[in-house]
Amino acid sequence: QVQLVESGGGLVQAGGSLRLSCLASGRTLTIYTMAWFRQAPGKEREFVAAISRIGGNTNYRDSVKGRFTISRDNAKNTVYLQMNSLKPEDTANYYCAAYSDPHYWSVSSSSHEYDSWGQGTQVTVSS
Repeated sequence: QVQLVESGGGLVQAGGSLRLSCLASGRTLTIYTMAWFRQAPGKEREFVAAISRIGGNTNYRDSVKGRFTISRDNAKNTVYLQMNSLKPEDTANYYCAAYSDPHYWSVSSSSHEYDSWGQGTQVTVSS
């Protein structure tokens, strides 16, 4: 497994932007499909975005398409989530996740696939 540490969360007004980072350690990032999930109080954890091992494929939940961008820098062992035009409903604890998949194009949205998780970073969007 790989160890993941998120950063970049905070309080922002609606319409603002934040960039989350996820630093991986322990193993090379190139073997992992990476994703961001989020969980709001009293709600189920939900998929946000995923990126394939070398970044060729991405996958987003419908509500963030056109506003969020997932990217990765394997040389820096870091995955990013750029969040623009933030809305109060984006308020949640955001988690970075990883799993090793032999298929370089994989971008699973199922949390059951992911076996390494960070501790989360809180994003709060005020109206």
